[in-house]
Amino acid sequence: MRIGKIAALAGVTTRAVRHYHHQGLLPEPPRLANGYRVYGVRHAVVLARIRRLTELGLGLDEVRDVLADDAGAELAVVLRELDADLARQEAEIQRRRERLAGLLAQAEAGTLPAEGPVSPALAELLGGLPVTDSPSAAKDREHLTLLAGGEGSERVLEAMAPLTRDPQVVALYERLDELAEAPRDDPRIGPLADALAAAVPDTVVAAIPAEGPAAAAGAYGEAMLADFAPAQAAVVRRVMELLADRMRR
Repeated sequence: MRIGKIAALAGVTTRAVRHYHHQGLLPEPPRLANGYRVYGVRHAVVLARIRRLTELGLGLDEVRDVLADDAGAELAVVLRELDADLARQEAEIQRRRERLAGLLAQAEAGTLPAEGPVSPALAELLGGLPVTDSPSAAKDREHLTLLAGGEGSERVLEAMAPLTRDPQVVALYERLDELAEAPRDDPRIGPLADALAAAVPDTVVAAIPAEGPAAAAGAYGEAMLADFAPAQAAVVRRVMELLADRMRR
């Protein structure tokens, strides 16, 4: 095969083929008397392997290491590995298409959250939250969106569903709003923190990963607290401490 044909077969450009030669990733094939390279099946397999590996996010140095491991393998073994790579990509594409189908269904039904594409569990939770113009409620939605996708987040979001039916949720948000201009030693801080923590169902506490409330000590937790006024931040911090205590019981 000539360079143009093997490039088309492997799904790359002729420029990429030459670059891989230059980088030492693709062995030089034998040449005809006129100087043209003549490629074989193994070259096509290596080229396709390079393309798959780079599509998976590997750098060329990493690709070189993988290819070195495959250098002594039989062609059938390399082909099976390539097929396995393709199967993984196919499964990932299918997962993305299923996710996209769900988002399209939400968009067509007018139920896509204002926060944009989110996980099904978060979309259901946000869609069920009571409608309110509370600034604290708006911040809560933003924080839920940022936290979604972390380890164990889907379980927590699903467990929070009863909160969407709790009539006191809006009132608690409004009480937190009232502390926007309050000092950090306001006497309302403690009672409100107790009420907010008590409103969190045991099922939510059980679903929180072991490091959950403790995350307030990390960079994200501190950034989240900085988003609140001093008295409000004191409430949120106390709520996380109370939830951590419940988790240890």
